[in-house]
Amino acid sequence: MCPFCYIGKRRFEKALEHFEFKGDIEVEWKSFQLNPHMETDPEKSINEYLAGIKGWTVDYARKVNDQVTSMAKEEGLIYNFDTAVVANSFDAHRLVQLAKTQKKGDAAEEALFHAYFTEGKNIADHSTLQAIGSSIGLDAVEVSEVLKSDKFSNEVAIDVYHAQKLGARGVPFYVLNGKYGVTGAQATEVFGAALQKSYQDWKTNKPVEQVTNIQGETCSTDGDCA
Repeated sequence: MCPFCYIGKRRFEKALEHFEFKGDIEVEWKSFQLNPHMETDPEKSINEYLAGIKGWTVDYARKVNDQVTSMAKEEGLIYNFDTAVVANSFDAHRLVQLAKTQKKGDAAEEALFHAYFTEGKNIADHSTLQAIGSSIGLDAVEVSEVLKSDKFSNEVAIDVYHAQKLGARGVPFYVLNGKYGVTGAQATEVFGAALQKSYQDWKTNKPVEQVTNIQGETCSTDGDCA
């Protein structure tokens, strides 16, 4: 649900596409909820939600989101904040965890990003999640059974715990080779340089001395996206 995550995904993908050794790179998505207590409200837009929690006017919230929309457009993405639904993302994360067991984690993330930011769909709604699951090739019955249960809840919680232990306080947050932390929707060139450095370290089996964290635009747990 962080607008910078979809932008960051595109920029990272561009960097990876031009990386000489991309065939050696494995990308794994992890769960992280900015606001685990958010209550789903299909009647409220994100602009209205931000205005309420920030003390802004709806017009000002729209202006802020318009700036992010322009940034997304540069990456070929279409954002429609006026129709984006305020929704708790926990079940969407469980869907991603299911998809990961079938090597469809990236497909699930892409479908969820598009559904939320572009199509204005309620990603807390089970029928919506079932349709998204089916669209990426997951078994509809299995998706339904997972959503009706608490399956993959522990996996989501474990991911969040590990992210917090690594120092993640916002998203997007990338960890390369267990050594380099990249925070935010960095420029494609920054991702490319981080890939190159971490790959060379991996090839030469250099020990991990410390995590180097590169900062960029993020959405934080207090609701700020900047």
